[in-house]
Amino acid sequence: MDGTHSRPVPTAPWPLRRIVSRTGFYVLVTLLGAFFAVPMLWLLFAPFDVQPTLAAEVPHWTLDNFRRVLENPFALASLRNSVFLAVQTMVLIVAAAALCSYALSRVRFPGRDMLLYVLLLFSAVVSGTAAMVPLFQLVNKMRLIDTYMGVVLVLSGGLLPAAIFILKDFMDTLPSSYEESAIVFGASPVQVLRDVVVPVVRPGLAVIAVWALVNVWGDFLMPFILLRSPDLQPGSVVMFNFYTEGGQANLKLISAFSFLYSIPVVAMYLFVNLRYGFRFYGGIKA
Repeated sequence: MDGTHSRPVPTAPWPLRRIVSRTGFYVLVTLLGAFFAVPMLWLLFAPFDVQPTLAAEVPHWTLDNFRRVLENPFALASLRNSVFLAVQTMVLIVAAAALCSYALSRVRFPGRDMLLYVLLLFSAVVSGTAAMVPLFQLVNKMRLIDTYMGVVLVLSGGLLPAAIFILKDFMDTLPSSYEESAIVFGASPVQVLRDVVVPVVRPGLAVIAVWALVNVWGDFLMPFILLRSPDLQPGSVVMFNFYTEGGQANLKLISAFSFLYSIPVVAMYLFVNLRYGFRFYGGIKA
């Protein structure tokens, strides 16, 4: 032996490594938080600025931007149209998803799970943009162009498979003994669904309702294609009119209208969060 020994590589003490890793984690989280917070700060500050820019900065306070938005003859009407369209679609999705998910959870037949996954797969792969032409032709043949019913049916058909898939997990957590006890005491199937199933899976219905409303509220393509009358168009389409013919954005109008446009969704989120807390374990609140 030559008497030489390999020297161990010095390593940082364990507390120092822990401090470095924690510091790096907090820096990463702070950067990610700032990345998502800056657009929110712009939405809060720009509507009240005399001359808003694309930068999130302390505004020179004014309410003139809101006055100019309210002078637009289609602005308030579009917000009402958005609420009407989103609520109709949300109610249809929640009702249909509750019935379908309950049936899929309780009825056993060959290929049940495969059917559910196929529906979810096709709804995710075949987007509204890809199916735009056949959907337009279908709605046109049904004579539902320029009607809310046509938009509601198209949006509901696209969102329903995912809603059923989500809500089925809530239905699976409901013990069948609850329903059997109600049937023993003479409850009809409708009473079982209304008085036993729905109260237990109500948090899941709230999740589907918020999810459906947010998706419909921000949808631009289908209302833009299927609705021709300006007095029927929702806010997502009317906002497109705040651009000039050359594509230049009028930041005063866009920022003020975006602020007003976001209030109903934020209010609904806060209400549901206050009511349910979004703390769920399956279909039963934790």
